[in-house]
Amino acid sequence: MDRAGLDVAIALGIEHGGWCPKGRMSEDGTIPSRYELTEICERDYRVRTERNVTESDATLILIETKLRSGTALTKRFCVDHGVSFWVANIAKEHPDRVAKWLSELKPAVLNVAGPRESTHPGIHERAMEFLIGVLTHSSRVNGS
Repeated sequence: MDRAGLDVAIALGIEHGGWCPKGRMSEDGTIPSRYELTEICERDYRVRTERNVTESDATLILIETKLRSGTALTKRFCVDHGVSFWVANIAKEHPDRVAKWLSELKPAVLNVAGPRESTHPGIHERAMEFLIGVLTHSSRVNGS
């Protein structure tokens, strides 16, 4: 899911970045170099997740079912570190609500998180569509 946020940023020409595990490892192999991520010194995904939360102004967690494992951990890190967050069920929520939240919060750095493609087949594509809706509406709200 993190890649959906990165892919949308790349497609829309938005600066992107963040942290990834040592060796650019992911569940499906090596993270491609087109993603401008910095490797942490560990392979532990929890360290990467916490760093992405703490070095952002807000976190958008995209889900279709209940928060579990990594997405629940992301929310916990947001709460623990006092980082603003929004949990959006992309199957039920309208992108305009998230766009309104973003326009009010105005984060300089937004962390996007959610479940893995392997546990939620097709989530990458659905999350990209949702994010494009959010960012398209957000730019209209902000007069861009």
